[in-house]
Amino acid sequence: MPKINGDGNQVEVKQESTTTESEESMESNWTEVTESFDHMNLKMDLLHGIYGYGFEKPSAIQKQAIKPCCEGRDVIAQTQSGTGKTATFSISVLQLVDERIRDVQALILAPTHELAQQVS
Repeated sequence: MPKINGDGNQVEVKQESTTTESEESMESNWTEVTESFDHMNLKMDLLHGIYGYGFEKPSAIQKQAIKPCCEGRDVIAQTQSGTGKTATFSISVLQLVDERIRDVQALILAPTHELAQQVS
């Protein structure tokens, strides 16, 4: 299916369907799956924080979505609750934030008060 990228060029987007270890089906045009946080090219301080919070390995959504988010790609991640979506976008945002800059660099919007409480 042809799409127009940000540069105005036509690109072919192939949508693939994969099944994760939890038998959850995911459709994606991103084929790279990163099996470890260590292989995601994350900042060392961020990696220490990830492991410090008790994460041992990325969930299925994290394996597939963190790298494209960090590369500035548009990502729609839709999975069941408890699968790691909040950590996925949090890790991605923290990777992109330059801690030397004291200005706002990220804004996270939530559609409900309950979700806003969860992600804060």
